[in-house]
Amino acid sequence: MNQITDPHSFADLSGTRLTHLDWDAEIDFIHRKIKAVATWTLEYKKDTLVLDENGLRILSIKDQNGHLLPFEEHEVDTVRGGWIKIVLNPKVQKIAIEYETLEHPAALQWLEVNQTLGKRYPILFTQSQAILARSWLPCMDSPSIRFTYSARVKVPKGMLALMSAENPQEKSPDGIYTFSMKQPIPSYLMALAVGDFEFKVVSDRSGIYAEPELIDAAHQEFSDVEKMILAAESLYGPYLWDRYDLLVMPPSFPFGGMENPRLTFVTPTVIAGDKSLVSLVAHELAHSWSGNLVTNATWNDFWLNEGFTVYFELRIMEQIYGVEYAEMLAQLSYNELIGALNTLPPDETILKAKLDGKNPDDAVGPIAYEKGYFFLRTIEKKVGRRFFDEFLKKYFETYKFKSVTTEDFLEFLKANLLKKKDWEEINVEAWIYEPGLPPNIAKPNSTKFSAIESAAVSFLKTKIVPVTNRWTALEFIYFLQNLKGKIDEELCKKLDNQFHFTQSKNSEILAFWFLLCIETNYKPALGAMKQFTIQTGRRKFVIPIYKELIKKNQIQLAKSIFKDAAKNYHPITYNSVAQLFDKTL
Repeated sequence: MNQITDPHSFADLSGTRLTHLDWDAEIDFIHRKIKAVATWTLEYKKDTLVLDENGLRILSIKDQNGHLLPFEEHEVDTVRGGWIKIVLNPKVQKIAIEYETLEHPAALQWLEVNQTLGKRYPILFTQSQAILARSWLPCMDSPSIRFTYSARVKVPKGMLALMSAENPQEKSPDGIYTFSMKQPIPSYLMALAVGDFEFKVVSDRSGIYAEPELIDAAHQEFSDVEKMILAAESLYGPYLWDRYDLLVMPPSFPFGGMENPRLTFVTPTVIAGDKSLVSLVAHELAHSWSGNLVTNATWNDFWLNEGFTVYFELRIMEQIYGVEYAEMLAQLSYNELIGALNTLPPDETILKAKLDGKNPDDAVGPIAYEKGYFFLRTIEKKVGRRFFDEFLKKYFETYKFKSVTTEDFLEFLKANLLKKKDWEEINVEAWIYEPGLPPNIAKPNSTKFSAIESAAVSFLKTKIVPVTNRWTALEFIYFLQNLKGKIDEELCKKLDNQFHFTQSKNSEILAFWFLLCIETNYKPALGAMKQFTIQTGRRKFVIPIYKELIKKNQIQLAKSIFKDAAKNYHPITYNSVAQLFDKTL
């Protein structure tokens, strides 16, 4: 495997390593801080150990015998934070770091009682990806470093604590919980959530956690989880994390989902009542192989996590819901990719990202996800599905519980699947290292979406609302996509009168609809758009809405919405929106 250099971690990846964490923590909701002792087991190589940290108050560092160890702290920048340099000797087997979080750690969101559904208890949750684990845990915050962990967490009585580990299914009377993660994980997969959560069984190895007010709806929506696990196992081998549970997050959660091992965090915006958005769960489940099992070694290699996972997600959806359904999802992915290629600078459309000196969150987008997916789809088309499946199964087995670079993957691809002629015809180097999209892409082919395109053209020409008795949510989404840039206020009104889009329960439909309403200045939807943007913290939805408002010179409206929404947003979403306004100054 290739030598790894991680531009987003200050740790010496060739030096002393961390192999196991014992974490003893108290969650203080009154002062909004975590007080903890992180005891790391070491694999000694060098006399100095450098750990990443961002905004922690380090109180002491001791060895396994309780002797104080000398250390230095250095702050560098707001993105990466800084580092702790600890002086060691060969006799030091463990280090115990006593510390506490300060105000506004980048990974944590503390929600007040009135920001929850039940209005009984507050909520705390973490979001460690990409380099935010260091804001609540001193660690080697690189995806190339893996460790096992155990934890003891004390929370206020009446609340349930959950982690990316073996989890309780009932509340503890004394508010003390213990956890164990026996499989080695990178730091970005460390996760914690505390709140008034209940559990409901789906299968022997899967279940749903949510606030009591949402548990039944969530259980019904995600009742196919076991089918998804079985489908995934039939494709690429056994599920190696023992359990797969879901925790439905508050609406402020900044992403669709986060693939924390054993406990996926999932946004409530996918609960539509008809399972029309559960491909997101298939995506997070797929990460149990591509990402959690075989991990990108650096964030420049992020496509290895996400491109593989989109491919795997669509294969799961195809197996459960059919080829046409998967092709519709592929078409939506293709549209998103083309939109990104038409708007991003060329150097930001390269699959092997160049993120040195940048925030790795900049890699979260259609290039890593969709371009990565279509690269793998194109390989599959070239060599045939049977051979590609055998290759992927071997890839996951070979590199399980390891972190790999893009170059590691390419060497494996060349040695185990592609002949020289295939390599050249696919144009592998261009896919990976050049901007844009090679011409040999394996495009999707959805017969249902072809009919939707015709319906959109007819509607724009005749202004007669199409007959949609059998349209699915995906077809409505694609229909709205095909109207962007071509519709006016009158047609918006006709559509809303017929389909009541402004009151839709489907968040994906709502998000596209509100973009059209801003574009055409369709005022009847303005109030619902404001509420949606204030209450929903998912970046995928709110960022395009703010961008469209700014584009239409509605900056004051955008700022007023942001002012009301700010307290509801996770720091990741808050900072992303704030940057949009900085660019307008």
